[in-house]
Amino acid sequence: MKKVNFLWMALLALMTTISFTACSSDDDPEPGKDPIEPTVPHHFDLTVTVGKQGGMGRDVTTIMQSLTSLEGTGVVNFKNVGAEINADYSMEAIVKGKYYYQVPVSADRFVKLQFVNNQMKVIQSQPFVKNTYNCRQYTHAWINDNTLVIMAANGDKNAIIWTKLNTDNMTILDEGTLSLTLTDDWESFTTSGILAYRESDNKLFYFYYQKKGSGRKATNEKYFRICVINAQTMAVEQNIINSEANEMAGSAYGELLQQTVFFDESDNLYLVAFNDSDAGEMGKLLRISKGKFDFDKGFDGFPNSDGKLLTVQYMGNGKVFCYSRHDDSALGTAIDSYAHYYSVIDLNSRTRTRMAINGAEIPYSSGRFSQRSAFDKKEGKLYFGVNTENDQPCIYIYDVKDGTVKEGMKVSEGYYFEQIRILED
Repeated sequence: MKKVNFLWMALLALMTTISFTACSSDDDPEPGKDPIEPTVPHHFDLTVTVGKQGGMGRDVTTIMQSLTSLEGTGVVNFKNVGAEINADYSMEAIVKGKYYYQVPVSADRFVKLQFVNNQMKVIQSQPFVKNTYNCRQYTHAWINDNTLVIMAANGDKNAIIWTKLNTDNMTILDEGTLSLTLTDDWESFTTSGILAYRESDNKLFYFYYQKKGSGRKATNEKYFRICVINAQTMAVEQNIINSEANEMAGSAYGELLQQTVFFDESDNLYLVAFNDSDAGEMGKLLRISKGKFDFDKGFDGFPNSDGKLLTVQYMGNGKVFCYSRHDDSALGTAIDSYAHYYSVIDLNSRTRTRMAINGAEIPYSSGRFSQRSAFDKKEGKLYFGVNTENDQPCIYIYDVKDGTVKEGMKVSEGYYFEQIRILED
């Protein structure tokens, strides 16, 4: 009997061991580590302009080409390769997964597109119903994987309109007008503004300002505003005048060209902005902490500002890749000026380091608008392009983990690098 009991206990111990071993298999992540995501087949859509830089509605030929890789020493040729996209569509677009979403040049509908075999292909289309939008002039935010909010000033720019889309089939879920009115004697709202969605409390943050006049002669109110919106009902819950910066960066095109908003792992919101000064447009990186609605007083995540901060990409662990302009009169501040450069911000140490290769700083680039970098989170690589003054445009590859930079492919002469985007196949 004792022998039987012993064998039973031994068998029970073995079963327990097997059970614990199965529960700690490679399918489960180690404590404190992210689960390994499967690699999704993807490609790069590279956009260039011909003859001069694009941006600010310039009348310039814009060509897009798909590439499976940007590694190596080859040269990307755009002669008779790729597609000119400006006739019907726009470089300003929303990108998620496999698709582009935008209001086309016809400004009569929303479209869902794929760039396949170097041609734009319409997947689905939704004509406007109530609210109408212009090509390139709106902002957006994703509430979930298939609910997209579009927002902009109306045609008279005296109200802010919004539309919710189901991007699975491009149907309009709801649309309306925010309960915002112009104050004092201001004449109009920002054309697009910047929109962001905070998942932790289901709030939309709409950054905007009021102005008088139009175009470059317009006068803005001194500090831009933070409109806090219930994402479910679209009711305005707060309308705050900030005191940290004069204007948001990239507000004319929302985030259709440039990324200017991100959230960190703690759900803190960061926004690119700037202050006008005698030295130029001094960039700032502002923060709204989780659960708060106004910017943290005195916080600036863009140390040693020497000009306008243009784009940001969050790489995790407090590291931010940014593209900015050096506002030095000797370099110039025009779109075509070779005055723009890349650096990495460390939000933890509040330092910023200019990108370099083999110990030498990467030269200044021309081109102010559009997201000139793309971050592949799964591979831990960041790709960025530079239009150098004395050489053909070059794409660099930054390995985020080990901090090294190497040259990738170059772009043939006569073309100006504008944009890299990563899309799923």
